[in-house]
Amino acid sequence: MKDIEKDVNGSIRLVFFGDSICVGQGISIHKGWVTRISAMLEDMGHDVGQEMLIENASVSGNTTRQALERMAYQVQSHGVDLMLVQFGMNDCNHWESDKGLPRVCKEAFRANLQEIIARGRRFGARRVILNTNHPTTRTEVLMPGEELTYQKSNEIYNQIVRDVAADEKTILNDVEKHFFNEISEGKTQVSDCVLKDGLHLSEKGHDLYFKVAAPLIEETIREAFFS
Repeated sequence: MKDIEKDVNGSIRLVFFGDSICVGQGISIHKGWVTRISAMLEDMGHDVGQEMLIENASVSGNTTRQALERMAYQVQSHGVDLMLVQFGMNDCNHWESDKGLPRVCKEAFRANLQEIIARGRRFGARRVILNTNHPTTRTEVLMPGEELTYQKSNEIYNQIVRDVAADEKTILNDVEKHFFNEISEGKTQVSDCVLKDGLHLSEKGHDLYFKVAAPLIEETIREAFFS
């Protein structure tokens, strides 16, 4: 293995650290993209004689601020070799009770992502993958106290994810870009990929996530640990 101190008989630990998009809110557990990737990586591990331990340390509704509060136990205390991070859909949201402020402002969102990355690396992560978020159908109604739709806010926070990935030299999985490519090619439309709430992934949305994330994760593992 390449530059690795881990016992070959030990597990390679992959942690998904995110929100409801990683949890798979709204569909059966076995249909979620994270669960399907876990099964794929177990099979890959059997093929190469390496135990793979895949954990989903994701919580529906979480912002990056909340994620940092629970990271000490759910990531740091167990250690991590590869970490996939996906937040933003809650951070970018505006609640009426916040009088027009986002749940997490843009500057704090950027700083929180940077700290999540730094902590993951300090506790063993050889590679960190940052996901942008998929487009939604929330394109018409303005959010409370703001001249901004949810989808426009989502796009702004996605750009912050891209900027952080470049600044911190992480691997970027530009989910939003992949979705828009599929849409422009006439292969799907946003409404087919989300549930009736216009935000959470439908089965087709999970299929597309699996399509874009699975090869990248497998390639990253092979490059980091087996080349």
